[in-house]
Amino acid sequence: MGLLAWLVVGLIAGWLAGQVTQGGGYGVMGDIIVGVVGALIGGFLGSSLFGIPDAVNGINFTSILVAFIGALILIAVLRMVSGRRR
Repeated sequence: MGLLAWLVVGLIAGWLAGQVTQGGGYGVMGDIIVGVVGALIGGFLGSSLFGIPDAVNGINFTSILVAFIGALILIAVLRMVSGRRR
């Protein structure tokens, strides 16, 4: 998957995760970073836990869903570590 595709998937997944979690988004760059890291986390978990090879493989619904779930996990962990409460 190319760099542009990672950025687009990251932006969409990060924005969605920012909208779903309380507290809103993180700005364009923050959403991209959260989404791309979420895609890495989601792809790793998808391949290691569920045996899905190449879970994030382009700009499609499955890749966005995997990145979105990974971004939600990332946000939850970051909020637990930082002590940020609702």
